[in-house]
Amino acid sequence: MYPTVRFARKDSQQFFQTMRKRVNQYFEDNNIEKTGNWKMYLKTVIMYSLYLVPFILILTLNLPIWAILIGYFIMGVGVSGIGLAVMHDANHGSYSKHKIVNQIMSYSMNVVGASSFTWRIQHNVLHHSYTNIYEMDEDIDDKPFLRLSPHGKLKSYHKFQHIYAMFLYSLATLSWVVQKDFKQLVQYSKSGIAQQNGFNVTREWAIMIFSKVLYFGIMIGLPIIVGLPVWLAIVGWMIAHMVAGLFITVIFQLAHVVEDTDHFHLDENGKGNMENIWAIHQLKTTANFSRNNKFLTWFIGGLNYQVEHHLFPNICHIHYSKISKIVESTAKEFGIPYYNYEKFSDAVASHLRTLKRFGQPELAAVPARVK
Repeated sequence: MYPTVRFARKDSQQFFQTMRKRVNQYFEDNNIEKTGNWKMYLKTVIMYSLYLVPFILILTLNLPIWAILIGYFIMGVGVSGIGLAVMHDANHGSYSKHKIVNQIMSYSMNVVGASSFTWRIQHNVLHHSYTNIYEMDEDIDDKPFLRLSPHGKLKSYHKFQHIYAMFLYSLATLSWVVQKDFKQLVQYSKSGIAQQNGFNVTREWAIMIFSKVLYFGIMIGLPIIVGLPVWLAIVGWMIAHMVAGLFITVIFQLAHVVEDTDHFHLDENGKGNMENIWAIHQLKTTANFSRNNKFLTWFIGGLNYQVEHHLFPNICHIHYSKISKIVESTAKEFGIPYYNYEKFSDAVASHLRTLKRFGQPELAAVPARVK
């Protein structure tokens, strides 16, 4: 079973109630839904086109090797867009006001080779509930050759992690598709967290196995059947995933593993009594970046507005730029930090400096923020 984490219950200043009321008022005043609209449908068509059109051209045209590899690169961009700007909202139930549409679009994760089920447990349940709490938030768990929390196990090679991290990030979705989904499904079943959250494990096994067989059959088997050399089909598929892995992982890391954000851990008894209410905890562990970059905001599904996303995960990302003004002003009014990096490059630099600090024995340790 997972350890016990408790957040402070008393919001004496009524910070979150005030902010939530103001955000709700914004939607009421403008008479708009909190979920997606035609902009989400258009974006979905564009992202799926980036993913599928190059693949269809690879299958149907006699392209030179360089053109095939470029096609797979574009497919990787499409996978990133589907993951960041389509699947993510759908799995949070914010893609559409219609539940069935959200359920259908949540399986975009399976279309690109991964499991919607394991994502919902790791991301929706563990990451959003226990952000930056070591041994609870799997996003900052110890990874092979990476230490993403100052409370993680320090190894000698971590002193170089800021140098090789980007390469490892590019392998993230490859690992997810090939082995991580299976490992997590077993883990979530044994721990009982899947059942506690209303999932039928047998059904999820059946869906995952069926979708992966279909995925590998189409993405690797079909190109070989139509005449692509085996090595080219595999290398192209890997290129697509390495592009997607790098894009997706960097975007999520910039939200929580940067210099400003706090990190927490459980006590010696495996329990965590957080000093703040959940909403303030989210503000202290999350950062925004590049809010003025409209194209980046569009492409990555508003995940440069991670503060707003963590506070209101059931609101579609197309609204984040508007409500961010409300969230930021309310946080400042109540004296609560609101972290933001003006440029994408500033956030990347801060992340790399943080990785370097976490890899140095004399710099890595930080005080435990658990009472």
